[in-house]
Amino acid sequence: MPDDTDLTPQDHPAEPTSTEADPSQSLLKLALTELQERRDALQQEIEQLQRRKQQIESDLSTNFAGQSDAIARRVKGFQEYLSGALQGLAQSVDTLDLVAQPVVVQPSPLDQQALEAAAADAKPQAAAAAVADTFRPDEPLIRANLERFLEQPDFYADPWKLRRSLEPSDTALLEDWFLNQGGRGAQPSRGNRPRNVLLSAGLIAIIGELYGDQFQTLVLAGQPERLGEWRRGLQDALGLSREDFGPNSGIVLFERGDALVERADRLEERGEVPLILIDAAERAVDIPVLQFPLWLAFAAGPDEIDIDDDLL
Repeated sequence: MPDDTDLTPQDHPAEPTSTEADPSQSLLKLALTELQERRDALQQEIEQLQRRKQQIESDLSTNFAGQSDAIARRVKGFQEYLSGALQGLAQSVDTLDLVAQPVVVQPSPLDQQALEAAAADAKPQAAAAAVADTFRPDEPLIRANLERFLEQPDFYADPWKLRRSLEPSDTALLEDWFLNQGGRGAQPSRGNRPRNVLLSAGLIAIIGELYGDQFQTLVLAGQPERLGEWRRGLQDALGLSREDFGPNSGIVLFERGDALVERADRLEERGEVPLILIDAAERAVDIPVLQFPLWLAFAAGPDEIDIDDDLL
């Protein structure tokens, strides 16, 4: 029998190579290579997107700045035109004399037609007096509330009751609006929006005692920021919640006058009374508003107009 040491190398079995022993290594290297290639491609796309982003930002900073400046100048010019026109209209409404001046006519037997014309001209005076007497039957209740508003604030009063105090100039304005203007007319702004809102809260509290649930307050302020100030101010002064502001609630806020007029018309059709409050920034009263029985427009002074313009 031959000895094992006599076997030639060809007689021994060949040992497997590393690749043949572990084929998964080749697959792993191939997968890593593909992932590296995909990573490099993604990196290149990211760099391209970053360069495009920088280019867009550069274009915006150069082009949009010039365009926005031009637009701002045009808007400012149009705004100044509107400010003058609206301010003039607001001042006209504020100083509107509802009592017609009597016509002095020399009586003459030959001038019967002139006498008849004078009688016809006197009719608006009687109508204006009737408007001023709208709240005369309620004068004791109105004055009692105005006196109470001058006392210490009642921070725990029931909702829809005034929880703050008013100044004598505020109550004098409300007295004039109720007893002389008959609940419809413009009044000078108190100098800023918070004071106007506080005075309006006192007005709402009195109207609530007069009309109960048969009225709804409609506020026109023109911009969301201004309406936000009205909502927060009335909520604080009258102890209200967010649920009290809405189409079916006690107070409705409007940016547009036509929407307010439409809502007021629907309220009157249901036999309810709209109380319309117009922010001083509006500077004018839309003609359709004049038909409603209760409206108060705040006429801003020159300083207040300038401050509001700077905030736009």
